[in-house]
Amino acid sequence: MELVDSHCHIDFSPLGEDIDAVLRYARENSVSHLLCVSVNMRDFPKVRSVAESNPGVFASVGVHPNEQDEPETSVDVLIHEAKHPRVIAVGETGLDYFRSSGDLDWQRDRFVRHIEAARQVALPLIIHTRDAADDTLSMMNDHAARDIGGVMHCFAENWQVARRALDLGFYISFSGIVTFKSAHELKEVATKVPLDRMLVETDSPYLAPVPFRGKTNQPAYVRHTAEYIAELRGDTLENIFSATTDNFFNLFSKARREFTLGVTSTISSAGVHGS
Repeated sequence: MELVDSHCHIDFSPLGEDIDAVLRYARENSVSHLLCVSVNMRDFPKVRSVAESNPGVFASVGVHPNEQDEPETSVDVLIHEAKHPRVIAVGETGLDYFRSSGDLDWQRDRFVRHIEAARQVALPLIIHTRDAADDTLSMMNDHAARDIGGVMHCFAENWQVARRALDLGFYISFSGIVTFKSAHELKEVATKVPLDRMLVETDSPYLAPVPFRGKTNQPAYVRHTAEYIAELRGDTLENIFSATTDNFFNLFSKARREFTLGVTSTISSAGVHGS
């Protein structure tokens, strides 16, 4: 069985201090591929380098909605970087009213640029939304995000929001949050999302699933989220592995499936292990 971590940040500390160890432990836990997601342009070269150096690792390009001090990136720059062969998505992008406040027109303008760039290069979007679901979905609809689709990453909303995203052609990705005892509405969503529209992710180094909650998360732990969802749905682990892996490659069609995780990084040194 093989599994994909559809959203992680292995360039972040402490994971970035020993990427080889992170990838090795992921492979030992049946993770065959992962998507290292960009959050700003100053660190994008490292994200791209991680993907270039490691079979089975892909990259995205984009600027997170909370990167308020980041110089604004033009549509043309996003398009240029998105044409790199290892870049398979645009994002993460979206709206976040939890960490940012005041006049957020700059955040909405940034979101529009990402949608436009994704449409022009025909790559899916990675959507981040927090305390902003209505505005996020409205902007996705108004700016034709359905034309290229994408994923609602680290989904933590209710079924009504999930249905609106599904109606726009987007996938729903579950992180370790679904394993938390308090995530009652999210557990309901995990039982209702069609299996052919579901992804799993870690968002590592954050949000480690039970039984690692509170520890540094890493791609290997995505299997615990998959196991939990299988139990919630009364499904087999094999079926969840197979469906979410197929879904990843159906959505991110630029990704090449034949190259799986290997330990060939030239940019790591020492530090993170599976324990």
